[in-house]
Amino acid sequence: MSILTQEKRDKVNSFGNVLLRFLKSNIVLCIAFLLAVITSFLVPPDKEYLGYFDFKTLTCLFCVLAVVCALKNINFFYVLASKIVKIFKNTRACILALVYITFIGSMLIANDMALLTFLPLGFFILNSTDNKQLMAFTFIMQNISANLGGMLTPFGNPQNLYLYTKFNIPTGEFTSIMLAPFVLSIVLITVCCLFIKNKPLKLNSEEKKLPPIRTIIYLLLFAFSIIIVFRVVPYQIGLILIPISILILDRRALKQVDYGLLLTFVMFFIFSGNMARIPVIREFFSGLMGKSPLLVSVLCCQIISNVPSAILLSQFTTDYVPLLIGVNIGGCGTLISSLASLITFKEYVKHNPKATKRYLLEFTLFNFGFLIILTLVSAFIFLVPNFII
Repeated sequence: MSILTQEKRDKVNSFGNVLLRFLKSNIVLCIAFLLAVITSFLVPPDKEYLGYFDFKTLTCLFCVLAVVCALKNINFFYVLASKIVKIFKNTRACILALVYITFIGSMLIANDMALLTFLPLGFFILNSTDNKQLMAFTFIMQNISANLGGMLTPFGNPQNLYLYTKFNIPTGEFTSIMLAPFVLSIVLITVCCLFIKNKPLKLNSEEKKLPPIRTIIYLLLFAFSIIIVFRVVPYQIGLILIPISILILDRRALKQVDYGLLLTFVMFFIFSGNMARIPVIREFFSGLMGKSPLLVSVLCCQIISNVPSAILLSQFTTDYVPLLIGVNIGGCGTLISSLASLITFKEYVKHNPKATKRYLLEFTLFNFGFLIILTLVSAFIFLVPNFII
């Protein structure tokens, strides 16, 4: 009897550990699910729920994530980054290279995927050259670069893809809206990295070769997924062609897709859709967005993260310019203002768990420094002319 009891206890403990790990690694998803459930009691499910979901956004995000996972499995990003980094011979140039690679990577493969790809490379370089003391600063700059680098393209950040689709923003206009804060971000990041104490270093890394045929096919699929984002090809075609191609070439990549992120979108679609149907809430947010959409967007990101902020606030305004800027620069700030920031924090703690307080202090100082400067400059550029007119 005692043996059976012990077995049951072990199973319960095992299940509890699995559940705890899931909750820790999917905090945003759990919050989104809880919010969706709570608001579903206030607005019972009906036919209007089907109108909540932006299926094109979900399809585009899935296709991009699937292709990126396939490219990552053949070490494409590792080889590309390693070759670039090997060109540089000192700490300052090397960290700048890592930060720029992450910055550019977020424009092409989304901010969270850029971090999952290039943070391990940053650790490898710093660890193998005895520069672990620079890890906190490097990771923080990579995190800021990922959040801000993705702002220039519709597929760079998940919230961009959603707003680009929802408001049917012309591609040229999208780029022009985000160009000023994008350029300012590059300047601020570069200035911060120039203060690094410079010393020579040597990187010894294992050479890896790319499979030529798969590399070409994956790059073509990636280009095809980008074409879908730009509305050249119907998204339904991509939903059929891309998963089938990857299933044949690398079914493991389909398993590695961040389905938690996709499900988080679904939950926030339900939450924001329900919120928009509650009269008191609708009047409250409509009033706030009518007064200062940029500031409201930035502050909302600090509390519920940038992706859900974009989905929620888009229900209460048609002025997408300040909303788009706000939910992008709002990715800086608190640890929960962006999912990418949580990814970076988890990666840092994994390698350096004893320096968590130091990391959080540096993270807060740099992020709020960037947030304040970007918000003030964006307000001046985009809001002052409106008052003059």
